[in-house]
Amino acid sequence: MGAGFCYINDLTVIQSTQGIYKYLERSFSDFKQRGFVVGYDTRGQVTSNCSSKKLAKLTAAVLLAKDVPVYFFSTYVPTPFVPYAVQQLKAVAGVMITASHNRKEDNGYKVYWENGAQITSPHDKEIIKCIEECVEPWNGSWNDNLVDTSPLRQDPLKKICDCYMEDLKKICYHRELNMQTNLKFVHTSFHGVGHDYVQLAFKAFGFQPPIPVPEQKDPDPDFSTVKCPNPEEGESVLELSLRLAEKESAKVVVATDPDADRLAVAEQQENGCWKVFTGNELAALFGWWMFSCWKENCSKDADVKNVYMLATTVSSKILRAIALKEGFHFEETLPGFKWIGSRVKDLLDNGKEVLFAFEESIGFMCGTSVLDKDGVSAAVVIAEMAAYLESKNLSLAQKLIEVYETYGYHISKTSYFLCYDPPTIKRIFEKLRNFDAPQSYPKFCGIYNILHVRDVTTGYDSSQPNKKSVLPVSKSSQMITFTFQNGCVATLRTSGTEPKIKYYAEMCALPEQSDRAVLEEELQKLIGALIENFLEPDKNGLIWRSA
Repeated sequence: MGAGFCYINDLTVIQSTQGIYKYLERSFSDFKQRGFVVGYDTRGQVTSNCSSKKLAKLTAAVLLAKDVPVYFFSTYVPTPFVPYAVQQLKAVAGVMITASHNRKEDNGYKVYWENGAQITSPHDKEIIKCIEECVEPWNGSWNDNLVDTSPLRQDPLKKICDCYMEDLKKICYHRELNMQTNLKFVHTSFHGVGHDYVQLAFKAFGFQPPIPVPEQKDPDPDFSTVKCPNPEEGESVLELSLRLAEKESAKVVVATDPDADRLAVAEQQENGCWKVFTGNELAALFGWWMFSCWKENCSKDADVKNVYMLATTVSSKILRAIALKEGFHFEETLPGFKWIGSRVKDLLDNGKEVLFAFEESIGFMCGTSVLDKDGVSAAVVIAEMAAYLESKNLSLAQKLIEVYETYGYHISKTSYFLCYDPPTIKRIFEKLRNFDAPQSYPKFCGIYNILHVRDVTTGYDSSQPNKKSVLPVSKSSQMITFTFQNGCVATLRTSGTEPKIKYYAEMCALPEQSDRAVLEEELQKLIGALIENFLEPDKNGLIWRSA
């Protein structure tokens, strides 16, 4: 947030919305009947007088001034409420003003299409063209009072919240058990929007309300109790919740990020230590749970071949292993939930049933009421799972081991380096494309033999007969995947929203290869080789992720 064209501010938001208006007017003849949804989180910056609510009001003003009906939420909402509202209200599109779990200085403008999924190509490119065609603010675009005075503005809060909580009950399978469980939960909303909505979700499932972390339950744009508002960072940022849980004898902590679209989970182990689950571990549990619940509750003539689960290509392949054994379908998409949302919509339109989808960065979609990641629904589903397991004298961590022993261990590690110099990032990836000779990828990484290379940036895949990648080409970001002889799959990619080079590596073992320690050691050595040979942090001035 700040002044200038490379920042998000009143003007750049007006320009973006004018471009969207122009594109939607061209795309929908009924745009002015169906309307547009606007939501926002609790971010704000005193120095620039820039808050999510103010930017949302300006977004609405541009559209209201052009006689477009706007569903403008009267208070902050979780990000998933916007795509949910777009579908429920049959609007043509929606915008959520949020920077999710980014640092406090940031904000963002997240656009959803009529299908309830984040926009993908070609809409994004066409909208950018339209923005560039109308950079001068129109009459009325600055009038943020229109939100309070225009008859075209409606507040969808009550209707959407009620419908959402009602729809949530479709994925509640053990209400009686939830009402009786002695298990206690702590919830932290990371100074963001989640508190009220997670409380309501637990109520919808029949639970006692989770215990909130008092210092973090109310919105605070400074995120003053955490060094960064990203629950993915693990135990270091969950300190307050874990201490409260110990005091209250709560065994499970659920943490929603500031816009409540992602979920972190920690569970106290028998030795008193806390296990913070990775996104891939939680996905193994969710995959097992959503399929088991489907199997127990499906009709007699239900066909498992009609059932799907999805994950992004940098996420764990555990769902693929479960799918192979249980007979349902598993599909991969490019990284980013926008690809999952769009693909799920296609599958639903073709009569398929989608139970679950995820990305490793703790983004989960349980059921299909919302075609985006949703931390509110994920929090209450994990609570029901924990209560059910407790009734069988099992913990989440114990069940996770059972899942791995049934379907094969999937040991993964994800981390990143910071790099604030785009030419350096480009140079690192170009070197991999011209490793020993021009236009040749590496055949080895240290002592490890590489079987296949897939480069989604250029569309190359050595494992395909025609050498072309099955996943669509994504020229705007860097992403190369290496499949090793020892069964490890590793991906290097740039982040779409932060100055990071991320790496993802996973050992996928068969059920009979159950020596976890051996697998972990092999993975660790391979990651060391990957960093040393391909990323060369010292030479390239990369900053290691702080431990």
